[in-house]
Amino acid sequence: MAIALETTFIENRALVQPDDTNNHDTAHGGHVAKWMDEVGALSAMRFAGADVVTASMRNIDFHAPIPRGDAALIRAFVAEAGRTSMDVALTVHAEDTRTAETTLTSDAMFTYVALDADGEPTAVPELDASSPAAAELLDRLDR
Repeated sequence: MAIALETTFIENRALVQPDDTNNHDTAHGGHVAKWMDEVGALSAMRFAGADVVTASMRNIDFHAPIPRGDAALIRAFVAEAGRTSMDVALTVHAEDTRTAETTLTSDAMFTYVALDADGEPTAVPELDASSPAAAELLDRLDR
């Protein structure tokens, strides 16, 4: 049975606290990558119906900083599926906690591998990207 791409969409926020910042008082890139990995894994697990491990973090591009006090708005969805792996598209926006205004700060593609109960790679379902909602999510990758 194929899983609809749009059902893999996950959105989460992390408030950028002083312990999350670098010497510029903005979110440390390592913290942003960690938050992306966590949300990406949630998307991959929802799709696979199994535990996953991170296989690769490709093209983490940092476009703008996230100031302390803003929220990091992390969005993820499964963009492509293989036999045991999934490519998850991720974006991060700085979200002003007072106005809800957002600015794209980072994007990336992470690959996760589904694992069975013994910790071995296991097959994932087919990805159904035929709906208008799926097309809208995939369109975001081309911007």
